[in-house]
Amino acid sequence: MSNQSSISKFLLAGFSACQDCQIPIFSVFLLIYIITILENMSIVLLVIQDRKLWKPMYISIGNLSFLETGYVNVTLPNMLFNIITGNNEISFSGCLAQLFFFVFLCAAECYLLATMAYDRYIAICMPLQYPVIMQEWYIWCLLLSSWSAGFCTPVYPIYLFYQMNFCGSNKIDHYFCDASPLLKLACGNIKTEELVDFFIAAFVLLSSLLVISISYICIAQTILKMPSSNGRQKAFSTCTSHLTVVCIFYGSLCFTYMRVTPDSISASDKLVSVLYLVITPLFNPIIYTLRNRDVKLSLQNVLANHSKTLNKQFH
Repeated sequence: MSNQSSISKFLLAGFSACQDCQIPIFSVFLLIYIITILENMSIVLLVIQDRKLWKPMYISIGNLSFLETGYVNVTLPNMLFNIITGNNEISFSGCLAQLFFFVFLCAAECYLLATMAYDRYIAICMPLQYPVIMQEWYIWCLLLSSWSAGFCTPVYPIYLFYQMNFCGSNKIDHYFCDASPLLKLACGNIKTEELVDFFIAAFVLLSSLLVISISYICIAQTILKMPSSNGRQKAFSTCTSHLTVVCIFYGSLCFTYMRVTPDSISASDKLVSVLYLVITPLFNPIIYTLRNRDVKLSLQNVLANHSKTLNKQFH
């Protein structure tokens, strides 16, 4: 590592613009964090425990919930610790480690959402071939590819960050270590790093979004050709939860990362980042479980069994 940075640690600005709001901000984000972890881990355990849910769609949902558990753990605990202690410091290595895992999990989620769209395409457009194509080994290959592609995404950008020099201010105007605010603190010519950051973000977002778009164009064409209105409604209802997640997640990501230079960063980026870092992991389990009959039935059975077990113990 040839980094000759004069900065060994950074200061995360967080939401320091509103000093009187720190306790309410801490309380809200702590509550969201706890609920998010409980929701997502409940789905993971539910999918593992109930063999009826060992199907491609539910295996994908379980993977997404597991990913989002790690996703919120990368940023929120550190932010909560900084607020409650007033210590906003993060080491240079710790900052780049946080950036690595954030980019890894964010990219992996993009590819997982593309995999789920492909699964819906096969289920609706080729229902007779679905059991033959989407066998368990095949869906696991797709999911492993999504995780692997996500893991490889931040390797080269993080390598470039280790080579960069940072001088002057060490205050990152964000509540976690993101690429754009870090680039604003770098010295010298950073054009290469800006372009690499932009093109990798564009490739991940556009490639996965292309798969999702093509899948849903084919799905829409198939649904419109269905003779029964009941069949059209049922087919469409299986896609609405996924489409809702895609719109929120990709909309906020594209707004934040589809820009070549960090000069265009605004204070609103912090609020937009809350959508894909906090709101999406919070509402994903609700969106999927509320609109999914099998998951609701499985959850009801688990709760009923636990209730019976507790009653026997008390009696």
